Amino acid sequence: MDMPQANPAVLSRKAELVAALHGLLPGDAVIWQEEALRAYECDALTAYRCPPLVAVLPRSTEEVAAVLRLCHSMGVPVVPRGSGTSLAGGALPTADCVILGVARMNGVLETDYDNRFIRVQSGRTNLSVTGAVEADGFFYAPDPSSQLACAIAGNIAMNSGGAHCLKYGVTTNNLLGVTMVTMAGEVLEIGGPWLDAGGLDLLGVICGSEGQLGVVTEATLRILPKPEGALPVLMGFDANEVAGECVSDIIKAGLLPVAIEFMDRPCIEATEAFAKAGYPMCEALLIVEVEGSRAEIDEQIARIREIAMRHNPVEFREAADEDQARRIWLGRKSAFGAMGQINDYMCLDGTIPVSSLPHVLRRIGEMSAEFGLDVANVFHAGDGNMHPLILFDANKPGDLERCEAFGAEILKLCVEVGGCLTGEHGVGIEKRDLMTAQYAPDDLEAQLRIKDVFDPEWLLNPAKVFPLHVTASRRAA
Repeated sequence: MDMPQANPAVLSRKAELVAALHGLLPGDAVIWQEEALRAYECDALTAYRCPPLVAVLPRSTEEVAAVLRLCHSMGVPVVPRGSGTSLAGGALPTADCVILGVARMNGVLETDYDNRFIRVQSGRTNLSVTGAVEADGFFYAPDPSSQLACAIAGNIAMNSGGAHCLKYGVTTNNLLGVTMVTMAGEVLEIGGPWLDAGGLDLLGVICGSEGQLGVVTEATLRILPKPEGALPVLMGFDANEVAGECVSDIIKAGLLPVAIEFMDRPCIEATEAFAKAGYPMCEALLIVEVEGSRAEIDEQIARIREIAMRHNPVEFREAADEDQARRIWLGRKSAFGAMGQINDYMCLDGTIPVSSLPHVLRRIGEMSAEFGLDVANVFHAGDGNMHPLILFDANKPGDLERCEAFGAEILKLCVEVGGCLTGEHGVGIEKRDLMTAQYAPDDLEAQLRIKDVFDPEWLLNPAKVFPLHVTASRRAA
């Protein structure tokens, strides 16, 4: 992945920059020593690494604004960072940038159960949002697989989803308002604790903007009452395509489970060895969870069983109690860690129409043979959010490049069948050069103009989202 050359003028002023930052922040909030900056040289797309010039860890909106004003005045690029769990290189630094991490901004600012919202600092982890309200019978719906570690800031940047977003929607459906600081240091309040804000839908522009427009420091999030009950069922099938057809039929029947998750044999075998969840050894596995009252659950499970039986499952298992429900989800929640124990892998993220699942799964299998690299599939099947894991050997020359070429073909396939390049991981640097496969020049120009308005000097999160050849003139200006 090409990255722009570091600006020598910025590099030469490091000592001046560090001294100025120390004047704005407590001493331990400014990280400038080479060895300490190694912790910020990459995010979860670890194939690419570049230590930043400096990293800062502010604790408030005011401190963020002060840092951005300084960097703006000195022409220093800034890369916002939540918890660094981006799988698309969304927080990859450049050598001349300041990493602005919000991890220390993790407080709960306001909770309102009557109006069903919580306001938090953006460095708070996803799971701890639910942790702050679950004792009172509420929860925060989006649940990325990295929810134990990932920050709300990153969730907003990438419009993250998760297993239970089939019913409840992704981050944009659960985000009510933000406090955001522009590159010039201006503090903006956008949206708020109500269903819809008046005027332009700026919140819709900001959610999913990948740190291109500003740094989100606070977020107002929708919280929901916990459902009366929930029940997962596990189904095993003899072929990926058959499992895909079952998913398509469940959706076509008008059912709306809270989640439909898919795992294929390579992933089943790895997770079973790792987590010992008691999964059947079959070619494909679905986890379908429904919720509601006991009567509602029973009715939905009966209809799902009827649909599943048309596809001759090798197993259909209902959770009999909370322990069995936990074990059904255990393997799925452990999938990425389990795969990491057996191989290097690249986790892709593209979306497709649910009706295209059988075709796309078949083509991925064919392309796996063509490229000579194995693939494990684990993804949110209910909303067509694919996460193929391409296995490769990082120590074998040429394997990473072959993996990337294979991944590009899978993502192009997603676009060809009517889907898109990303469902929740974002574009980052990983899919930056594929944007022209989905967007015409006029479409890209419209997006670039929005960036021009919020960040006219193009200092925020450089080299992400847009192909470098498309943005060259703007960076030069």
